Amino acid sequence: MSGSPVSENLTEFLYLVSIVTFILALRFLSSPKRARLGNQVGAAGMALAVIVTLAQDLENYKWLALAMAIGGVIGVVGARRVKMTQMPQMVALFNGVGGGAVALIALAEFHNLAPAAGRLELNLSLAMIVSAVIGSISFAGSLVAFAKLQELIGGRPIVYPGQKPVNALVIATALGLAAAILVGPESQWLLAGVITAALTFGVLFVLPIGGADMPVVISLLNACTGLAASAAGFALHENILIVSGALVGASGTLLTLLMGRAMNRSITNVLFGAFGQIQTGTGTAIEDGRTARSTTPDDVAIMLSYARRVIFVPGYGLAVAQAQHDVRALGELLEEKGVDVRYGIHPVAGRMPGHMNVLLAEANVPYDKLFEMDEINPEMSQTDVVVVVGANDVVNPGARNDTTSPIYGMPIIDVDKAAQVVVVKRSLAPGFAGIDNPLFYNESTSMLFADAKVAFEQLLASVKNL
Repeated sequence: MSGSPVSENLTEFLYLVSIVTFILALRFLSSPKRARLGNQVGAAGMALAVIVTLAQDLENYKWLALAMAIGGVIGVVGARRVKMTQMPQMVALFNGVGGGAVALIALAEFHNLAPAAGRLELNLSLAMIVSAVIGSISFAGSLVAFAKLQELIGGRPIVYPGQKPVNALVIATALGLAAAILVGPESQWLLAGVITAALTFGVLFVLPIGGADMPVVISLLNACTGLAASAAGFALHENILIVSGALVGASGTLLTLLMGRAMNRSITNVLFGAFGQIQTGTGTAIEDGRTARSTTPDDVAIMLSYARRVIFVPGYGLAVAQAQHDVRALGELLEEKGVDVRYGIHPVAGRMPGHMNVLLAEANVPYDKLFEMDEINPEMSQTDVVVVVGANDVVNPGARNDTTSPIYGMPIIDVDKAAQVVVVKRSLAPGFAGIDNPLFYNESTSMLFADAKVAFEQLLASVKNL
């Protein structure tokens, strides 16, 4: 870094301030009440880091300004136009862009330094290769995750014979080319080959992962982008990039492990188990001859109005229908009638960590009404009515009772222990896990077949007329 010792010390101090804001942002984001503040603190820290960086002796300011203007417009327009239900796709896309940027930085630095310096130092070459490989995998994998979430391609696992050997061959090719750079000629074409192989692996890696595991995949790819950015920091000799990337990598890794634990599945099983293929012959409810019992909005309205306690359990169906505001309105109406209303949140409900919390917070549901799975489960046996809104696998009692079920052992919200269960769903189709749900055929369960938003509009009208 050029300049006087005073300016260098000031720069390092301001970078340190930015790092502290990143740490505080992560701390605040751990609580729904302070998540907004966490975002603001993190954004302020990043703005400070960008300003300090631009204040250095850089070249091509015109190109930098043009790139920032284009990126700023895309970011602002995208953030304002994206629907809250599409936030997982946006997270996946932005994360992929970060990984791709890191890979391009590695390629550019290698192009600039390798020819002029003869052989680069081993640690510098290794840092560039690591950032290029991990960044490329994160970029390609995130784009596939985006395509699955946006339903541009099927959400079910895409598998084919010999898939694992092919994946192994592709990643072995990337590692082989990387090794050639470290011990042989430092050719940028070799690094381009490494990036191409890594991009291919990123696509093949995410294709066989089903929609049910997208929250874990997004978290893992986010961790990968952080690690790639940290490696790029070593290549650029930028401490702030090293630390901020490490923070993202560490937090993403911890979140990935927590999400796997929430489903009682190993990360290996999530990544390589092709979980979510349609299962045949596993539906106990169909095999024993029971049938689902449908109901009407008027009947459900009576049930809710005369209950002592009602718990809403949201799932991805609520997000698709954008019914969070209607759910909140119904909850408030029931509270006016003296009903104790709560919301039970499963940690992997939806398509990204905290998806349901964000949707309900957007609808101004009070934070003290939101209960995590471990908090709400003990209350189920004392609950009169549970309303399941578009959830499926996270309330499937087969995870607790059926040892042959693919989700056996996964912690669920024990809605079947309530006195009455109302499931708002468009059909009896299986969820992301691709299996039948015995809950739908229980004697205490009533199915309200409708789009969630339409159903809750009808429920609101019926409750008001009582």
